[in-house]
Amino acid sequence: MRIKDDRSALCLRFIGKSLLTRGRSGIVSGPTRPEGGKAMALRLVQYDDRGRLTVALVGEDGMLEPLAIEGGTYALAQAAIAEGGMAAAIEKRRGGTRVSYDEVAKAGMLLPPLTHPDQARCLVSGTGLTHLGSADTRESMHVPLEAGASDSMKMFRMGLEGGKPEAGKVGAQPEWFYKGDGACVVSPGAPLGFPDFAEDGGEEPELVGLYVVGPDGTPFRVGFAIGNEYSDHVTERVNYLWLAHSKLRDCAFGPELRIGPAPDDIRGTSSVRRGGAVVWSKPFATGEANMSHSLANLEHHHFKYPGHRRPGDVHVHFFGTAVLSFADQVKIEPGDVMEISAEGFGRALENPLGAKRHSEASVKTL
Repeated sequence: MRIKDDRSALCLRFIGKSLLTRGRSGIVSGPTRPEGGKAMALRLVQYDDRGRLTVALVGEDGMLEPLAIEGGTYALAQAAIAEGGMAAAIEKRRGGTRVSYDEVAKAGMLLPPLTHPDQARCLVSGTGLTHLGSADTRESMHVPLEAGASDSMKMFRMGLEGGKPEAGKVGAQPEWFYKGDGACVVSPGAPLGFPDFAEDGGEEPELVGLYVVGPDGTPFRVGFAIGNEYSDHVTERVNYLWLAHSKLRDCAFGPELRIGPAPDDIRGTSSVRRGGAVVWSKPFATGEANMSHSLANLEHHHFKYPGHRRPGDVHVHFFGTAVLSFADQVKIEPGDVMEISAEGFGRALENPLGAKRHSEASVKTL
């Protein structure tokens, strides 16, 4: 797209549109409730209630409050665009009904917290080398054949030097990759697919941005979630040019969607369980305080393309990580459970690695 010299204004237009009430930062915060002196962000889950797609507000008491709207979070976001924000749209649809969160989870009813009615209208993508330490992790997988910095390290340094531009300016362009459409997203608790051509299946604990494109082509950020950007690190390690292949795998995020801006410093834990025992666990840090790029810069470089601003589409964008069990020589096996949790994002995300499944692509001539 031609951005002439209104590139800065364009960037602010994309990033300034959040489905909340506008705050002093320009990106904003929605209503919060105090508990022990701390402000609590609104959080949503989505679940299947006997065939009805239901979106519910998460209570701090372990209960869910279903909202009075058909069509789940996607419909709620569409209403919020018209009504002035997510907070207002949520408040308008509260009915006081209470449902046990534990029972919904135990029954396997939880779904990704944002979905599109048409899976093909959901774009799942991500960016890497965005976190302090992520280049070292990537570098350990790709020893340069020649003296000098690898392309991974060069890309990381570009972000370190220009990934957090001044307000109104466009920063360094990050790495970007495609994962798939909505069909590659599995629900919390569901197995992550393990195709027979895969060399590996490993977790990547990441912050995820969730977006809906408005009727006029403006991207609106609905909120954030914690996700598992599950990838094939053995395939990637063979040659960095195979990174695109390694990313074409399932993924998961949620179960909760946090309304409002992401905290600057997010601390979490990523672990792998085998037969009920933890075989690997490590803390991770995300949020802008731990990143070489600002979220606004990453959002701008994703939505600057006209094809990413098609009205009605959903976008799920993974923001990168610096922590992998693969980097610690852990090989995840079918049946192992990957668990990712982070402060301020509610219930942990758990997904087992599924059994290897046959994948056949046969092309026929018409």
